[in-house]
Amino acid sequence: MTGPEIALRAVHDSDLPVFYRQSNDPESLRMAAFTAEDPADRDAFEAHWARIRTAPDVVARTVLCDGDVVGHAAVYGTVGEREVTYWVDRAYWGRGIATAALRALLAEVTERPLHARVAADNAGSLRVLEKCGFRVLARETGYAPARGAETDELVLRSAG
Repeated sequence: MTGPEIALRAVHDSDLPVFYRQSNDPESLRMAAFTAEDPADRDAFEAHWARIRTAPDVVARTVLCDGDVVGHAAVYGTVGEREVTYWVDRAYWGRGIATAALRALLAEVTERPLHARVAADNAGSLRVLEKCGFRVLARETGYAPARGAETDELVLRSAG
């Protein structure tokens, strides 16, 4: 038995409504914690994605599961401090999709090291990062807009 087919591709305009819906799921927001101040602000969302899609230092990809748009993954930031980020629709959690998507992104973006940040209590995302070779470097506390509170965050770095 084989699992779902996971693929990455360039972000299309038609993906943005899906990303917007996903970024407004209350449980997903709580788990991500460090999100936009107001995820429901459609203009800010559109401006954010316009910047992402035109920035020369960002590699942004749409995550597909069996051909359906289920999230996004990206690498961004300055050399030496570049970070990975990803978002998978909650309906697809627990199926290995985030891990497969991050592995595909890491195969495409070969520079190392890369960094990541995750809310300390987001065990699922921490597990994804660890499966992809990231290790915890530090623990910080910062304001998490999605929780409206100071939240512990883990800082990770990829091997290599």
